[in-house]
Amino acid sequence: MNPEILDQPGYTSIAVTESPVREIFPGIRVRPLWKGPSGASAHLLEMDPNTSWPRKDIHEPGPEEVYVVSGIFNDGARDYPAGTFLHAPAGSWHIPSTTTGCTLFVFYPEG
Repeated sequence: MNPEILDQPGYTSIAVTESPVREIFPGIRVRPLWKGPSGASAHLLEMDPNTSWPRKDIHEPGPEEVYVVSGIFNDGARDYPAGTFLHAPAGSWHIPSTTTGCTLFVFYPEG
């Protein structure tokens, strides 16, 4: 074991169950996991079955990267099963929804 790994500046970890949960829309919850000094951030997004964003989700100021952890995610155009990675460039948009429910790892590299 190398416990000094944990003493490195910026090295961090969090259990999803320890992250505060916030409902952003009915049946859609976000759990912040990490925020960097430049504004980059990582989140876990949980969507209950038959939920949808109420409007376009526009990716500003930068891109959004999504990994489907479980369930089936729909971006308003097609379904993406667990194990799918999506990159949405800055200025693009989608309308997140799910019929099955899903859990997403969402990363904003530019905030």
